[in-house]
Amino acid sequence: MSHWPLRGGSEWFTLALCASARLHHFWTLSSASFRVRPPLGERRLNARTDLSLYRHSSKFFVVFLALLVWAFWPSYFTRLFEQPSFWFHAHGIALTLWCVLLVVQAQLIRTGRRSWHRLLGQSSYVLAPAVVIITTLFVHYRLAPALRGARVLPPGALYFLALTLISIAAFALFYALAIWFRRDAQVHARWMVCTVFAIVTPVTDRLIGAHFQSLIAFMPRIDGSPILPAAGFLLTDALLVALTVWDWRANRRFGVFPAALAVLLVYHAGTLTLYRVPLWNAFCVWFLGLPLP
Repeated sequence: MSHWPLRGGSEWFTLALCASARLHHFWTLSSASFRVRPPLGERRLNARTDLSLYRHSSKFFVVFLALLVWAFWPSYFTRLFEQPSFWFHAHGIALTLWCVLLVVQAQLIRTGRRSWHRLLGQSSYVLAPAVVIITTLFVHYRLAPALRGARVLPPGALYFLALTLISIAAFALFYALAIWFRRDAQVHARWMVCTVFAIVTPVTDRLIGAHFQSLIAFMPRIDGSPILPAAGFLLTDALLVALTVWDWRANRRFGVFPAALAVLLVYHAGTLTLYRVPLWNAFCVWFLGLPLP
């Protein structure tokens, strides 16, 4: 007749401790895995949508940069040593660097180099304010010498000031929101995409004027002059509507792109109507009277 071997009390206590430790280790790993990792289907969906966003935004930035170079090739890039002042270079370099930064940053995220993305992204803390400040000073430089002292500005000048100053305000807002939500990668990326929509018209205006002149007949007019930015307005609004639909259908997101569209609609409406508003005239007279360099 066989019997279990008898064990001492200390030996049974040691075995119990080992079993308890193993059970606790297994339970901790299982609980952590359950809490942190979403379902496999959800992880695959997020991976697809994230990859789609970054892949397409990278292409979008490359296309916009190429269009910018094409648009400014005759007037700037082939005449680097013929520009009338430093401000033309400052303005051109700042906007070009911004577009290059967007291309590189999107590519770094797409290829998984997040540490490099964060490091290079710190340069935007200098570059984005530089775009805002330089553009504002450049607009003042272009108009102030001829209009300083006037109490009533011509409609063309009021329209141009609305076009440029409100666009740079929209750019600054979109960038500020991107930085505010920098810890939410998806929201951050969407606001960075929107910064391009605020600066589209300098590109579309030049391309229409040089290569698509048949479209000029369809443009609205202010004081007899065709308003070419209307085509850029229509393009950006259509793109943002398409992005809104895509983001809702693919990701169930309904925040960034509709908000950006609302801001740009205000900008577009203001550009086309503010030249009639006396308060805008007063603001522009004050702005052009500032002793800026």
